[in-house]
Amino acid sequence: MNRFLISLALLASPLLANAGPNVGVSVNIGQPGFYGQIELGNVPPPPVMYGTPMIIQPAPVGVVVQPLYLRVPSSHYRNWRHYCGRYNACGRPVYFVQDNWYRNTYAPQYRHEHEGRGYEHRDYDHHDHDRHDDRHEDRHDDRR
Repeated sequence: MNRFLISLALLASPLLANAGPNVGVSVNIGQPGFYGQIELGNVPPPPVMYGTPMIIQPAPVGVVVQPLYLRVPSSHYRNWRHYCGRYNACGRPVYFVQDNWYRNTYAPQYRHEHEGRGYEHRDYDHHDHDRHDDRHEDRHDDRR
């Protein structure tokens, strides 16, 4: 009987390890923890880590591919061949933007331009304060 319980516990342990809390965190562009593609629009190119783009797989002959400007952790751009797939950028020329430019120039400007669109300012505190319900306990029997 003990062997059976031990065997059952060993078989169930991988299932229990995966049953932990499922916590999702969303970080948007303009926030400090954002890593990914930077949309420049019509502004001049930002300061980059390297003067030439990083290219892991060349584009097919005759196909013109626009370069990407990415903010990535330093471990990613140092080992770009291992991480380019996470950014769908292995077949594209990539420039890595300087972190201080992102933090001090791009992110504050992005937040300012997108303020009021529900992006940065989330006013949860006024939720349902002006709600006027006529739902009262107007029971005329002995239930409470």
